[in-house]
Amino acid sequence: MGGLGSHVRALASNRWLVLAASILTQACSGVGYAFGSYSPIVKSTLGYNQNQISRLGVAKDIGDNVGILAGTLCDYLPTWGLFVCGAALNLVGYGWLWLIVTAQVPPPPFWVVCVIILMATNGETFFNTAALMSCVKSFPHHRGGTVGILKGFTGLSGAIFTQLYASFFYPDQAKFIFLVAVGPFMVGICLMFVVRPIPLTDTSSARADDMKFNFIYSVCLLIAAYLMGVIIVNDVFDVSQLASMWFAFVLLFLLALPLGVPLFQILVIHPKKKKRSIPSDAENAGGDPKAAPLLDESDEQAPEVFRSSSSMDLVEFSEMEDEAAKPDVSERVRRRRLQKASTELLKAVAEGAVKTKRRKGPRRGENFTVAQTLVKADFWLLFFTFVCGSGSGLTVIDNLGQMGESQGYADARVFVSLIGIWSFLGRIGAGWASEIVARKMVLPRPVILAASETVMAIGHLMFAMAWPGSMYIASLLVGFGHGTHWSVVPATASELFGLKNFGSLYNILTMALPTGTLVFSGLIAGPIYDREAAKQHADAPLVHTGESDELLQCRAAVCFRLTFFIMTGVCLVGVWLNLILIKRTTGVYQTLYGKQDESKPASPSPGPSNLAVVTEEA
Repeated sequence: MGGLGSHVRALASNRWLVLAASILTQACSGVGYAFGSYSPIVKSTLGYNQNQISRLGVAKDIGDNVGILAGTLCDYLPTWGLFVCGAALNLVGYGWLWLIVTAQVPPPPFWVVCVIILMATNGETFFNTAALMSCVKSFPHHRGGTVGILKGFTGLSGAIFTQLYASFFYPDQAKFIFLVAVGPFMVGICLMFVVRPIPLTDTSSARADDMKFNFIYSVCLLIAAYLMGVIIVNDVFDVSQLASMWFAFVLLFLLALPLGVPLFQILVIHPKKKKRSIPSDAENAGGDPKAAPLLDESDEQAPEVFRSSSSMDLVEFSEMEDEAAKPDVSERVRRRRLQKASTELLKAVAEGAVKTKRRKGPRRGENFTVAQTLVKADFWLLFFTFVCGSGSGLTVIDNLGQMGESQGYADARVFVSLIGIWSFLGRIGAGWASEIVARKMVLPRPVILAASETVMAIGHLMFAMAWPGSMYIASLLVGFGHGTHWSVVPATASELFGLKNFGSLYNILTMALPTGTLVFSGLIAGPIYDREAAKQHADAPLVHTGESDELLQCRAAVCFRLTFFIMTGVCLVGVWLNLILIKRTTGVYQTLYGKQDESKPASPSPGPSNLAVVTEEA
């Protein structure tokens, strides 16, 4: 019984269990992507027209992406408190909508329905904040991969719930709303004490961690391929209800596979390590007298002020900061040089030869407050890069149906599936690639953003030209580029501005999406589409359907051509912003991930006459 208890305690404190539980949480926190699956019954039951459904979609986007409340509360509430808030908002919002659709409560005014949908989808931001904050703090050396995996499952959430609905509740669309009301609520309540930050205490090697991440990547690719195959089978063949249920059971099994990583580690790896690492009493007693001391000679000889500088408020000199920030010297050499430079600086100050300057604010790579972050140029470069990339990508997603109709495609679902699957692959692939770029190549992660926005510019150009079959390739390129931003941008923010206020900063960054869709879709794509439709039907009156006036439809590639030429230019602007950010942050990544060359001899410290006060670059 004691062995079982020790296994349970070890499992509860295992950071891989946190990642596996966060994957399940994120698989339930993107149901806003399934808006198209339940909006038809809302439209027919409440008698709304297409314009009103579009406004509900805007309310959904605001709720999905504006997580200021979640970002603020994450500094005051524990992780389980965020889960409780998210689960409550999800249950009340979607539950109320289900009661309205099933006529169990009187239908409220339209603005109340907008508030209900905004509240329901805003619950997802609490799940997102809790899961991302916990995993980024639990895996500080794999931020890009961790964020990519989690945001990838967020993108797949709509497809997952659509498959569960098709397997168990089709064709009752009201039950789909019931499913998205109860499902995320139950998962959130069950996992709210499991998902939490766990300090990095295990001694597993980097190679072992990479193997575990590679296994999870494989599971992600398997799930994406499986869902793509199920979509194709359901479209081509007449699948029975029993076969559809088996599809759902296999999907649930695949979603549970990441739980095998912590279970294997606790039940198989840890017992073997304990057997190999238990030393005998004789070995403990007979230590080597020539063994390396706990403190090296420089530590023993150093004055107390240099060994415990955190115990007092010392004035930091800019020359010492430059020495401390150099990545190309060893720790021992750096410490000796800092000691010598400090001694000479103190002597120079005493003689009046040098002015000291107290540092204002943290360096990039340290923990920033929200106020300190909002005045940094790097933050706004990252924000507007997000606007250019994901904002233009979400504009494509929101208008994909009308784009397909304008080019003569009878059913745009295949493009929706393509852009969703490749958005997932972009999130997973960019998370993996950004780890290689940052940790092995020692380059800033925005290198990946610059490449992805170049790819998106090509995709937008293909949408604009409307060559035969180009819409398939363009959907793939834009979907992949859109997904890339979701894994790279949060990881970059955590590296530049620290993890202490990551939850708040992440939710401020996500406001780039509604900002982008408001400008690109509301002010550019919509008016251009209506203008082209008016040209094509200059002499035709509005078509009356009996319930509402439908807007005229635009046919041919010209409906979105100018829009996508503008989107191409926007993505190229995003590439330019990324190049500026890369230039500004190269030194930060060299400091964070640059390898120290211990064989390189230390250069002599400068004398007092050559010292200067250096300030931090804004």
